[in-house]
Amino acid sequence: MPDLQPVADRVEIEALRAEFTDAVMMHDPARIAALFTDDGVLRMPDVPLESIGSAIARDSERLQGAWDFFVQTSHSGAVELNGDSASGRTYVHELARLTDGREGVNYGVYHDRYRRTENGWRFAERTYEVRYFDPSALGGTAVAPGAAAAHQFSS
Repeated sequence: MPDLQPVADRVEIEALRAEFTDAVMMHDPARIAALFTDDGVLRMPDVPLESIGSAIARDSERLQGAWDFFVQTSHSGAVELNGDSASGRTYVHELARLTDGREGVNYGVYHDRYRRTENGWRFAERTYEVRYFDPSALGGTAVAPGAAAAHQFSS
């Protein structure tokens, strides 16, 4: 019978990555921080930000407070398992408008290290690298979560 643990590990790591994007989209800094190990590190050199452990929630709250709106979609990348640790990448596409009026589109990649804990897989380190940035004005309109769209789609 084949060993299914590597398959289960990959599914759990993919769920962890999806949970991060959901926590970001739902403006839930406490949930973001809970996805990291106690000594986990979130790095965003272009922001710049390096946040460790319990500071991740506070720093996430500060970043999210600067957004008029923010949309992030993530796409699965590679995962390399090594027992109770792993490494991988997650590719992202983001649209954002800050409260100071700056806006744009970017594509990037998270370089991740994961660690198995008693609570499942967690990020030991997550470093964000911007690969493309376009600061052009966005042509659309932001709609608050749960609000009806200001326009209708017609066929």
